[in-house]
Amino acid sequence: MYQIQLDVKLGFVELFSPMESYMKTYNNLYINGQWTAPNSNEAIEVTNPANEQVIGQVPLANADDVDVAVKAARAAFASWSTTSADERAAYISAISSKLAERSEEMAQTITAEMGAPLGFSREVQVEDPIDALARHADFTSLVDEEKKLFNIDIVKEPIGVCAFINPWNYPLHQMIGKVAPALAAGCTMVVKPSEITPLHAFLLAEVIDQVGLPAGVFNLVSGYGQGCGEALCVHPDVDMVSFTGSTRAGTRIAQLAAPTVKRVCQELGGKSAFVICRDSDLEAAVRMGVDDVMYNTGQTCTALTRMLVHKDQLEQAIAIAKEQAEAFVFGDPLSEDSMAGPMASMSQREQVLKYIQIGLDEGARLVTGGVERPEGFDKGAYVRATIFADVSNDMRIAREEIFGPVLCIIAYEDEQQAIAIANDSPYGLSGRVWHNNKAHAKQLARQIKAGQVYINDGFWNNQAPFGGYKQSGNGRELGQIGVEEFFETKALIQS
Repeated sequence: MYQIQLDVKLGFVELFSPMESYMKTYNNLYINGQWTAPNSNEAIEVTNPANEQVIGQVPLANADDVDVAVKAARAAFASWSTTSADERAAYISAISSKLAERSEEMAQTITAEMGAPLGFSREVQVEDPIDALARHADFTSLVDEEKKLFNIDIVKEPIGVCAFINPWNYPLHQMIGKVAPALAAGCTMVVKPSEITPLHAFLLAEVIDQVGLPAGVFNLVSGYGQGCGEALCVHPDVDMVSFTGSTRAGTRIAQLAAPTVKRVCQELGGKSAFVICRDSDLEAAVRMGVDDVMYNTGQTCTALTRMLVHKDQLEQAIAIAKEQAEAFVFGDPLSEDSMAGPMASMSQREQVLKYIQIGLDEGARLVTGGVERPEGFDKGAYVRATIFADVSNDMRIAREEIFGPVLCIIAYEDEQQAIAIANDSPYGLSGRVWHNNKAHAKQLARQIKAGQVYINDGFWNNQAPFGGYKQSGNGRELGQIGVEEFFETKALIQS
């Protein structure tokens, strides 16, 4: 028997029951500090990719809703941009604290809407972005810093109204990566979550409403890229667009924003290389590389999907990779044993299967995995952990972002060829180099054209600037440099 709670203010009905029966329906958008009825009765259904059942519904916002939200953000900017650093820091800390109180609810929400195992959702999808948000309280005074140069005072100002268009793979983390620095800098915003994973954003809006952030600073609209997202990109009162997603969509956003000369920051695709040097702990490196691709079911833009191994160690590396991949447990997101769940949607599953077939057609050697459903899963967006060997860097599976648990192993003859292969990509988001001599590994890492390069078993840090080279985007998120993306620079020139 379900307990039914009706909340008139928020406009949703929630069923409290075991996680398998998660259901949440939102009827209103969050605009100008209020839960606001949309301009139409159309809605977006949210589907659990593990069982293909509808688990929620959110409003389908249109250009009129976007206009109302942008105008609210514009009206709020004058006062919010002049608040003190201490006041903005207090709001950021309050939001992070309240979000921490509701972290379990947030983790269950993300698991239900995109299929990440609950333990992974708790630690990576929720705890990590809450930590990143809290750290931004330390950056609110950056906008007040001045630099003197001869008779010039160089000052900073918040850029203005920001439009944030967010992805579905790390939904809260990528949203916080935009919202947190904007709050710290003194900007106001309109946020659009992915239509695949919108429920977490409404939970974040509830938290922001509970904290009492001034009306209009944070506004939430839910919709598709066409209509809602494009309306944000072309709106004349939007000063900056920050987007995370595919390079194809990023190109379209840049084109839409160009006529009004908005600042556009983008974190786009990736096809990151892992250079495992001959003088390495081969087993440790290969096992880490496989895990890196398989976590979050390969739906990680920085995933090290090209593993570069010396030709003399190729077969040994393949054997280790096969063993590691076949021990990696893909399963029910609610099972404690599951290390990864389904793809985030059935359409993404079809995309990954298409690329696996392309790899087979291109003549790559299938080490493990393939296009068949994993044993025991006759429904849901599940795919097999797949590894290809005998891959050349001109194959589509080596050049195009698959965004699934698919690893390509590529042989090289010497380190300079390895670096050349790593850089022979339209992307430049991330990478990793492993060499027993860390100083030498650092020298090699400096040669890789990517925004982040990890050395040996170095791990993620929320303070590291995040963003890419080439078709992986422009601009940076997180840490002090991420906040600086939200500033305009002004020169005050004196006599």
